[in-house]
Amino acid sequence: MTSPRPGAGQEGPYAQGAYEPDGTFAEAVEQLADPLNDPLPGPHTSPWFRTEAASADDGAPQAPQTAAQGPAEAPGEWYDPEGYQRDWYGPQEAAAAPMAGTVRGTAVIPGPTAGVPGPRAEGPAPVPASPVPDPGRPVPGVPDPVRPVAGDPTVRNDETVALRTADTRRVAAPAGPADAEAAPEPLPTGGRAERRRAAKGRGRRRGEARPAPEPEAGAPAVPMSRLEARRAARAAKDSPAVVASRVVGEVFITFGVLMLLFVTYQLWWTNVRADQIAGQETHKIQDDWASGARSPGAFEPGQGFAIMHIPKLDVVAPIAEGISKEKVLDRGMVGHYGEGKLKTAMPSAEQGNFAVAGHRNTHGEPFRYINKLKPGDPIVVETQDAYYTYEMTSILPQTSPSNVAVIDEVPPGSGFTGPGRYITLTTCTPEFTSTYRMIVWGKMVDERPRSKGKPDALVG
Repeated sequence: MTSPRPGAGQEGPYAQGAYEPDGTFAEAVEQLADPLNDPLPGPHTSPWFRTEAASADDGAPQAPQTAAQGPAEAPGEWYDPEGYQRDWYGPQEAAAAPMAGTVRGTAVIPGPTAGVPGPRAEGPAPVPASPVPDPGRPVPGVPDPVRPVAGDPTVRNDETVALRTADTRRVAAPAGPADAEAAPEPLPTGGRAERRRAAKGRGRRRGEARPAPEPEAGAPAVPMSRLEARRAARAAKDSPAVVASRVVGEVFITFGVLMLLFVTYQLWWTNVRADQIAGQETHKIQDDWASGARSPGAFEPGQGFAIMHIPKLDVVAPIAEGISKEKVLDRGMVGHYGEGKLKTAMPSAEQGNFAVAGHRNTHGEPFRYINKLKPGDPIVVETQDAYYTYEMTSILPQTSPSNVAVIDEVPPGSGFTGPGRYITLTTCTPEFTSTYRMIVWGKMVDERPRSKGKPDALVG
């Protein structure tokens, strides 16, 4: 429904004769600012247009104001500071009051604003309505990226009344943490050289990895892309050189551990085991003698038949037939040269050389310190029938293993000039090797039957 056409019988500004041919009626129609006829009311609400209307009608009579129209404009006021401030710089408050309007049919007529007289409202009672969006004005709560903000010290306000352009030198302050994260990096504010440096910093070669930003403390981890995950996995893999060096190191470590175990076995465990076997063999020989069991003059290889005592070295070792390494020597016993070409006399023989051999290191090492014997030191051989005491006479520190003449009846280099009852001790030298042989000779000085007791060398 529209308002009736002005005619006769009406009072007020719509009375007959109130509109003169000078354009007053057209001015009143323009002041209605109906949104159906004028979708962009911004220019018509500007104080500049109102100024022209007011200046063109200075002499025309003013229509009386009603309660619906709002307060009347001051006479002669053509400049609206608030409207100018709002049109150019936007609203100064965080939230603006909603505009009031009058519903006429389906159209919304904007209500009066500060300093601008509104049109006369007719029809139903005014109800609040949503403001019509104006492209020229900012929406409250939404930052304007082009129009500068009044009162902001970071903005250079060098606008004039000429055309407004975007200020690329302005840096908008973020409204909050969310805006700060989404805000783009500021544009360069210097000259051409600074813009070139900024462009070089943004541009990178193809394939060059962009440095990943360091995550802040407490910030959630950003998932990597597939390409980044592949690069990270490739970087985490060891190179072939590292793998090879690691394998070589592990091989050396394993070899070192095995060598350590072998040395421990040779230097410690073999002695422990040989001492146990030699001790058991000594007790067995003594038990046989105590039982009265007679043994023939010939013994089987590996069979124990006597016990050697070296008081100075605190050695008590069983003597077995033969010089087998596995059956005799490695079991901690002293071996008698009694086989083949190396066969020597027994202690009970009227003359001859009683030659024996033993380990100097490992496997019980009964001859470990025979190099410390001096001429006159006793060496006692105990058998089932008697004790045979020898005195050390000479030593050959080193000779070849093939020098078998050292065990002859009259050994060369021993100092003996004729046949007699001698003893020869042979062992390896230097220590922990078998390169050469060390020889110690002695001659018999006493034969004592067991019925007469132990000799003085064992008693003292």
